[in-house]
Amino acid sequence: MKHTTSILKLFSLALLLVTGAACTDNFDKINRKDYQVDKEELGREGYNVGASLKGLQGLVIPTEEHLYQFIEPLAAGAFAGYFSTTTEWTAKFETYNPPIDWQEAPFSDIMTRTYPFYRDLLQETEDPVALALGKLLRIIIMHRVTDMYGPIPYSKIISKTGDASLSVPYDSQEDVYKQMLKELDEVAATLKDNLSLSAEAYRKYDDVYQGDLSKWLKFTNSLKLRMAMRMTYVPEMQAEVRRIAEEAVTSGVLTANTDNAFLKVEENRPAMIFNDWNDSRIGADIISYMNGYKDPRREKMFTTVDVYDEYWNLVKGWVGIRIGIDATNKDYIITASSNYLTTKTDPIMWMNAAEITFLRAEGALRGWNMGGEAKDLYNQAIALSFEQWGVTEANTYAANTTDMPLIYTDALYYMYDDTAGPRSTITIAWEDGAENFERNLERIITQKWIANFPLGVESWSEFRRTGYPRLIPVVENKSGGIIDTNHMIRRLWYPPTEYTENADNINLAIGLLGGPDNGGTRLWWDKKPFQ
Repeated sequence: MKHTTSILKLFSLALLLVTGAACTDNFDKINRKDYQVDKEELGREGYNVGASLKGLQGLVIPTEEHLYQFIEPLAAGAFAGYFSTTTEWTAKFETYNPPIDWQEAPFSDIMTRTYPFYRDLLQETEDPVALALGKLLRIIIMHRVTDMYGPIPYSKIISKTGDASLSVPYDSQEDVYKQMLKELDEVAATLKDNLSLSAEAYRKYDDVYQGDLSKWLKFTNSLKLRMAMRMTYVPEMQAEVRRIAEEAVTSGVLTANTDNAFLKVEENRPAMIFNDWNDSRIGADIISYMNGYKDPRREKMFTTVDVYDEYWNLVKGWVGIRIGIDATNKDYIITASSNYLTTKTDPIMWMNAAEITFLRAEGALRGWNMGGEAKDLYNQAIALSFEQWGVTEANTYAANTTDMPLIYTDALYYMYDDTAGPRSTITIAWEDGAENFERNLERIITQKWIANFPLGVESWSEFRRTGYPRLIPVVENKSGGIIDTNHMIRRLWYPPTEYTENADNINLAIGLLGGPDNGGTRLWWDKKPFQ
């Protein structure tokens, strides 16, 4: 990480989103990428709508390297078992004691960067398709935020007159979800009504599907399915969840890798975190699972390093770092641990067909109409992931009845060995019979977790929802007992500026949260009993 202070830190929440051109212009300058023209320049060509849509696209999985780093590899990606920190920081997310300035990024920075673009879009056009895409992008961005925090400001940010303010009352997470699902239906209806439009109408503003509204419609329905599945353990939502999930699948979701949502970027700046800064390496959890399964996707996903085989021969292999350690020698760790194989030309993944097919497999396992049998959908999802990564022999992998995750043995420091491992004994191949419901659920979530790499927020959320995959607890828990090491962190807490600049509303939000504002409080949908 390069320790530059974001200019956004200079803005207090009391000053955010005040109506007026000066504020809007300032946010444009903050969010401008080096290779893009700014909104004034775009406006001279009549492309302000496109600038707002592109700005929102760049915040779904943040394309700005610092913001991406704080949210994904340092926080959610670590909590999901994907990444671990290499630097000698003793205060960080993965040991549950992040510095104050780190705490602002996943909440304040996302809020302050998103809403100027969204407000501008509402003010600049009455085009129903552009507005629908803007609404969809806002939902995607804020869905990630609510799944990290719980209650957030949402329904009241944009007033009926079009003004915007973040100093508004929070919505409960239940209300946020219900509002988002309602809005997804509105987006889907608009897109469906406009499928005859040529892709050229929005191609230049769309870095995901290049103006193909039929694919945006599938994406919208897929997000609806993702959100429905998140609520499976909320007692009062059981019947509604099934209805929403079945409705989404019937309407059409991602089913092929040609449907995958990848943001095409001129330069993948998050790649510098791994290749230039070397602040993160691959986590012990995903390496332990994939090494145990002899997963052929490893060579496409991670770099190899020198390791000793069982006969003490030096060979190439994959090595992960245990989450939540206090690293003492960065140079040693980055040389001896596997890295994420990513380059500055790679697109940024938002969602893939494998994930959605795994969601359908879970729904079918629960007895819902998902357009196929659970076992078949599970095997299809594995095949989709293999195809996405350009790897063959998916059928052989899916039929494996013996291989299981390895016990984690630290290649660098013996004191970080997972002496309680292996955390899971789940094999890959499906097991028929109702008595195997929970084992097959663990299979689905574990394989979806592998296929979803590197989507940290989504995989951390699914771990909290289901308890799978079974992850290795952090070594250093510096929460002072607030977070249970075995249950792990359940949410991020609100940043300090909310308490200094939005005190009345944040105190009401704590009441909606249903527990103290700390990492041990479970979210509204986090209801499955601990195993």
